[in-house]
Amino acid sequence: MPPTEPTGFRRVLFHGRPVADVLSLLPKEPIEARPFRPESFALADDEIGVLFFEPSLSAALAEPPPPELGLGADRVGLLVLADELGPAVDPFWAARVFFSLPEDAGAAHRAQAVRSLFRILEDRALSADVRGSLSQRSGEIRALVDVGVALSAERDPERLLELILSKARALTQADGGSLYLIEPRHGADVLRFALAQNDSVRFAFQEGWLPLDDASIAGFVARHGEPLNLPDVSLLPAGAPYRFDSDFDRRHGYRTRSMLTVPMQTPQGRTIGVLQLINRKIRVAPHAGITAVIRVEVVPFGLESVDLARSLAAQAAVAVENRRLTERVRKLFEDFVAASVTAIEQRDPTTAGHSERVATLTVALAELADRTETGPYAAFRMGKEELRELRYAAVLHDFGKVGVREEVLVKSRKLPTRARELVRARVDQAILSAAAEVWEKASRSHWSERQVAEELAQRWAALERAWETVQRADEPSVLPEEVGGEVARLREVFYRDASGRPRPLVEPDEVALLSIPQGSLSPRERLEIESHVSQTFRFLSKIPWTEDLARVPEWAYAHHEKLNGSGYPRGLSAPRLPAPVRMLTISDIYDALAARDRPYKKAVPSARALDILRGQARQGLLDADLLELFIAGKVYERASASTP
Repeated sequence: MPPTEPTGFRRVLFHGRPVADVLSLLPKEPIEARPFRPESFALADDEIGVLFFEPSLSAALAEPPPPELGLGADRVGLLVLADELGPAVDPFWAARVFFSLPEDAGAAHRAQAVRSLFRILEDRALSADVRGSLSQRSGEIRALVDVGVALSAERDPERLLELILSKARALTQADGGSLYLIEPRHGADVLRFALAQNDSVRFAFQEGWLPLDDASIAGFVARHGEPLNLPDVSLLPAGAPYRFDSDFDRRHGYRTRSMLTVPMQTPQGRTIGVLQLINRKIRVAPHAGITAVIRVEVVPFGLESVDLARSLAAQAAVAVENRRLTERVRKLFEDFVAASVTAIEQRDPTTAGHSERVATLTVALAELADRTETGPYAAFRMGKEELRELRYAAVLHDFGKVGVREEVLVKSRKLPTRARELVRARVDQAILSAAAEVWEKASRSHWSERQVAEELAQRWAALERAWETVQRADEPSVLPEEVGGEVARLREVFYRDASGRPRPLVEPDEVALLSIPQGSLSPRERLEIESHVSQTFRFLSKIPWTEDLARVPEWAYAHHEKLNGSGYPRGLSAPRLPAPVRMLTISDIYDALAARDRPYKKAVPSARALDILRGQARQGLLDADLLELFIAGKVYERASASTP
């Protein structure tokens, strides 16, 4: 076999007698000859060794190797001057690769055997290194894939940053690290010091900002978009524009040595932040067989660490950008929701703030139910995303009112404003008509002035009484029985219009409205108001909600349902009304009762509103357990706190 150049391993030939004749035949293969001493036999990490066993050393094969051999045992081969190892060989030696030669084999045969053994050991050691490297790389790739999956799944922005930094440190064996994000501040881009971690020092993190310039290491990397790998921050390159800020080290007694700083770049090449890792730590084991503790050393970051950090920083940049995009979309939707609520409230200013207060009360009640540890809701749990879903349902629960006619939506009396004005105009016309009739009759019958005045007063008083009846009946409060009778008699009151034709003072449809027993809405108008629930559902159903918000339309749709099935619009009962809907219903009723005066009713004191809610719970309309939480936890007090 022709000699070849060595491949990085030092070759050692262990022997019991001089082997100069063998080595002289291997001039191009540098081999170190060492006497074989069983008690101190050892191999360094970069050595491969051949043991030249001859009959005088055969007894050593029956003994196990010394502990000093350690992990180098797989890089040892045997050249035995015998036909076979023999039965008394220790299992360790029997498992080594070996060649056997006759005792009288010449130097040339022995040199050839030594060369072949070294080649085999070298190939085996190189293969092991390659396998180890491949295994390490495979592990790193799997770790990067796992990190990518975790980053894409994390929805919380703060936890996302923590995950990025902790995973980067784990992959590169960094003792500490920091994360900076490029953000606008006071009209210019700066580096926000967003997060810091350190395994050796406990400290209170404090957010800060750095100028986006070359003066700092992070700023330099952010501006130039290339990694910066510093073996020792106390020995910066000559002429470097950046400086190491040792403030953290001084305050916490820390010593920063190695530092790796990489840019977080999007696939389009835009730098959005900087990932900074400090003090790569490795564990160094003592030499085999020597009693000692494993020590930890700070070493520079290698090329593999740079590759890993860059790969993770690229994934992190995508994750952060996606999260920012999600937040922008969420903010856009929040603004749309706020605008929608404003549109509702501008149509009915008397209910301004109602939707936001109901949302505040509903979410507060849900959070309280989530925390309770006793009672029917001890097992109830509602996460952050579900709370957001419930809040949207609550703040949009009345959106369908945009489809209700304004004259009905803001109707404060039984008669529409225009109808009330027409009735008053008829009364005035009737007074004029009555006066004309009286004067005509007086001229024919030669009445005295006193008779004329009395007749005019009677006719005027009768018409004004009719108007007073209209005014009393027009109030949205409960219609007294006696007033109801007077309203019925309005059908019999007529007057003559300008053309002299008899006309009813109050039209039949107006009498019907004035006869409404309670409130200001006719049955048809009440149905129109109640239709806002269905219109809310139709509108919300057209929005392409994400999976985590898919129940918003259904929860808003059910806010006027009652547990006993007496609600509207679908008459759902308890089994079909989940806890979030029950919470929304309680909050909506409370705010409608207690928040502020409405044109059609006066606000009631909070205590009275709670009594009304208790009464409805006793009737089986509301969830009594949730209502008790609402009252005992003083959730209702949040309504006044959220009023603008």
